[in-house]
Amino acid sequence: MIKFFKSLRYDLRNAVENDPAARNSLEVFILYPFIHAVINHRIAYFFYKRKMFFIARFISQFGRLLTGIEIHPGAKIGKGLFIDHGMGVVIGETAEVGDNVTLYHGVTLGGTGKDTGKRHPTIGDNVIIGCGAKVLGPINIGNNVKIGANAVVVNDVPNNTTAVGIPAKIIYKKPKSIIEISDYMGKTKNIYNDMVI
Repeated sequence: MIKFFKSLRYDLRNAVENDPAARNSLEVFILYPFIHAVINHRIAYFFYKRKMFFIARFISQFGRLLTGIEIHPGAKIGKGLFIDHGMGVVIGETAEVGDNVTLYHGVTLGGTGKDTGKRHPTIGDNVIIGCGAKVLGPINIGNNVKIGANAVVVNDVPNNTTAVGIPAKIIYKKPKSIIEISDYMGKTKNIYNDMVI
């Protein structure tokens, strides 16, 4: 129970920090549907882990009715999930969502219909997924990734990248390190992962 309230406090604080429209934690707690969906999911997940599938699903569907956000009770959700606006978000049964993830309305973390067992994506930490994006299948989305609005992601996305389009393509990769070198004229250059800048 203590862990539940610690996670809730973290979620509220994270929402206030990330949403310029949020004035305080009390406002988020009372008025933001995502926090109700997350609380509801944590209760449903408690029953799901104890193989009480009917009650877990019942709680999940009640939450969906109230918030417009559907999170399967079997999904693993990290701390600090922020779902902005929220309407139409769907998170599948075997999806795993890391810490400090931001989802916008209309995002689907779903399956392709071709897989069994692990059917839904694994999302890393500090990921932002734009409105209407579809992340499909048992793929891995790395840490610090940004996925553009309405993108359809069906392949793995590595850490520190931005992916957009249908199907999604990587358009930006953050450099891992900066190395300073001097060229033959004595000018200093910064090298980012084999690219001279």
